[in-house]
Amino acid sequence: MKPIVAIVGRPNVGKSTLFNRLTGGMTAIIENTPGVTRDRLYKDAQWQEFSFTVIDTGGIEIGTEDIFLENIKKQAQIAIEEADVILFIVDYKTGITIDDQEVAQMLRKTQKDVLLVVNKVEDYSDPAVFFDFYQLGLGEPFPISAIHGMNTGDLLDKMVSLFPEDTTEPYDPDTIKFAVVGRPNVGKSSLVNVLLGQERVIVSDIPGTTRDAIDTPFKHNEQEYVIIDTAGMRRKNKISDPTERYSVVRSLRAIDRCDVVLMVINAVDGVIEQDKKIAGYALEQGKACILVINKWDLVAKDDKTLNRVEKEIRSELLFLQFAPTIFVSAVTKQRVVKILDLVDFVAQQHSHRVSTSILNQVISEAVQLNPPPSYKGKRLKILFVTQTGVKPPTFVFFVNEPDIVHFSYQRFLENKIRENFGFEGTPIRFVIKKRDE
Repeated sequence: MKPIVAIVGRPNVGKSTLFNRLTGGMTAIIENTPGVTRDRLYKDAQWQEFSFTVIDTGGIEIGTEDIFLENIKKQAQIAIEEADVILFIVDYKTGITIDDQEVAQMLRKTQKDVLLVVNKVEDYSDPAVFFDFYQLGLGEPFPISAIHGMNTGDLLDKMVSLFPEDTTEPYDPDTIKFAVVGRPNVGKSSLVNVLLGQERVIVSDIPGTTRDAIDTPFKHNEQEYVIIDTAGMRRKNKISDPTERYSVVRSLRAIDRCDVVLMVINAVDGVIEQDKKIAGYALEQGKACILVINKWDLVAKDDKTLNRVEKEIRSELLFLQFAPTIFVSAVTKQRVVKILDLVDFVAQQHSHRVSTSILNQVISEAVQLNPPPSYKGKRLKILFVTQTGVKPPTFVFFVNEPDIVHFSYQRFLENKIRENFGFEGTPIRFVIKKRDE
């Protein structure tokens, strides 16, 4: 399970700039206007041998009565609750403000590891100029320039030294861990209760009733499972909390730890942006996935309804075409018992290995059927293929010219692998390497 780092602070202190510096991209929008980061963003990052997830939060303004800003504060608080390390960013040029003091007071109560990061520093020659920041009560200030990268390497060294040492799971390797994820009020807790046959968690019509991810080990047909029930993404309503579409921290935790993701979708509402965010993260992490369409009892049906709804869902989740769907009702218990059969199946597909000789035969036949296109006078030659890993299945292709492997041809090869070996419910990863002929 990857550690989580939350970047917090008041508006316009450089949180998004530091987020982009740590994650090596331009994911967060940066403008010289307070409050431009309205959603909590997340992205995986790497420093030395450490992998972790960074969360960028909207600016915290403590004394505001603005509903929009109040909800940004709530988002930041959720990130703080879930984080292993918190980077509290303040602005050297502005100095300490009342909001800084209020945020610092909030952070001192968390009992989390907090690094006080003084941003926008250009001269590091006199440590005495940072002494004022000690009054925030968060230890030694760490001066950096996020926009220029000054001192950020030292900050990363300090940050990773604070990560938890023991991140191993306490479960047997043969245990199938599956996470029940999705936005609020899609019926996650109700599904868990039916699967376990008991009222284990509080179920309510109010979105966000389940507040924490809960692990429950259980056994079915001699197979050991751990079901991870998440709080999903809390949103009181579309008007008062418009920024919750990125609040997926607990789902990130659950997805990182599981083998199979049960992506629960409300059959009445269909797929919305929140669903895509969670499902996209599951794909990025290489997890097996099942699309569980709940509340099917509330949909008016004819003989074409199921095919129409499935087509609509798949058109919204084009990147999860490999994921099987199951239409259920936690209320009537319709088809819920079949979920575990699907979990078993996709877990097996997720860890499936194929013979190298048969794999190369399949790829050779595919190439003969549809030869690789040439590019600038060069034709791609696939010299050898081998499977190097599972969870997800990973294939290394040794080719003459890696630079001319087009994504559309990779998709063709993936389809051929799936046609011959299955791999239903699991993403497939390709690694392209150069090898002399």
